[in-house]
Amino acid sequence: MNHNDPTRSDTPQVRPEDEVVRICSDLIRIDSTNYGDGSGPGERAAAEYVMGELAEVGLEAELLESEPGRATVVLRLEGQDPTRSGLAVHGHLDVVPANADDWQADPFGAEERDGCIWGRGAVDMKDMDAMILANIRHFARTGTKPARDTTFVFFADEEAGGTHGSHWLVDHHPQWFEGVSEAISEVGGYSVTLATPQGERRAYLLQTAEKGIAWLRLRAHGRAGHGSVPNDENAIVRLAAAIGRIAAHEWPREYIASVRELLDSVSEITATPYSDDDLEALLDTLGGAQGFVRGTLQDTANVTMLESGYKHNVIPQSATAVVDCRFLPGHEDDLMSTVRELAGEHVEVEVHHRDVAIEAAFEGDLVEAMKQSLLREDPGAAVLPYCLSGGTDNKALSRLGIRGYGFAPLRLPADLDFAPMFHGIDERVPTASLQFGARVLGDFLRTC
Repeated sequence: MNHNDPTRSDTPQVRPEDEVVRICSDLIRIDSTNYGDGSGPGERAAAEYVMGELAEVGLEAELLESEPGRATVVLRLEGQDPTRSGLAVHGHLDVVPANADDWQADPFGAEERDGCIWGRGAVDMKDMDAMILANIRHFARTGTKPARDTTFVFFADEEAGGTHGSHWLVDHHPQWFEGVSEAISEVGGYSVTLATPQGERRAYLLQTAEKGIAWLRLRAHGRAGHGSVPNDENAIVRLAAAIGRIAAHEWPREYIASVRELLDSVSEITATPYSDDDLEALLDTLGGAQGFVRGTLQDTANVTMLESGYKHNVIPQSATAVVDCRFLPGHEDDLMSTVRELAGEHVEVEVHHRDVAIEAAFEGDLVEAMKQSLLREDPGAAVLPYCLSGGTDNKALSRLGIRGYGFAPLRLPADLDFAPMFHGIDERVPTASLQFGARVLGDFLRTC
């Protein structure tokens, strides 16, 4: 007999909040960097870690690879009421690159400092992975069932658009999502602290929408030649002019439902008036989160990479730039036609990757369950909808008719500039926030 069997009734139970910090730290120490070109270490080591944590409590998950090393883990748990539609709860195991010289701590060291776990993925999104895994383990130990049939997924490749992760799973193994109607994942459920006439009040931003993605490559063509000879067909000059036009373009604003409700609610809570033409005072009340909100007021197009030339005295015949475009629901065609017009006749616009914009209602049983789980832990808070300027694996699941929300619950200190740490330096998450999130997520899974 195994006298340390965690399922024995006389063994003190390990709660999710008791091990979520350990799991998050373990995951951060596994380098699963996704460079977007297939050159990274892949997610296999992180996936094997997840498999081991699940096997330890008697659960048999499935590890699936789209390519060698590009690993996704999937597990389904039976719910209390199998007649209800299913839920998907998902995270991703990959992280964006981190330059250690820019950081105060080793980005893969998971150092605990000032009450936080530091490292790449602490915010995006090994924190949520740890909350999910800690709760699954608790369910297995205690024999608890989630409220309804739940598919848990730890995806590969989210940071490069999900081609080798969520989209691959939807294309090749859609049976895992049979009967699933809704999903939760990143980037929502975290708190911002608002100044009100009565004092400070926390508001949790629940993600109900996200912009679409168009990752484009601009390719300028010209006439090659000697660097000492005038050339009015210089590809670099043509590309620079196109970049300048795109950067200078003023994209018209449009306030979709989730953005409008967020602005109206924050205005009411903080007693800060605003107009469609004057948002600055209101946005300032959101602190670091205002960057995400600013990104949802209109379509955007940001140049992120440049490449051209091979010698100082040679004018190259081509030059390329990469542009990260994000569009509001219903705006994809307008954005593409605008970028092509701005690029001009000598610059081709190639689509490297595209994905849809999604939007779900801030109402219904699932949204109410998320609200109540937060409010049981933080009764005086507000819960507000918002649109994410980035994207998540919910885009892939939307192809199966699954409505996706961002709900990675974290109660954050007022002085922590949290949102800018997504893909930023010195990424870190408070240990108390992880424990809070583990409790809230567990409550949600039992009651949703």
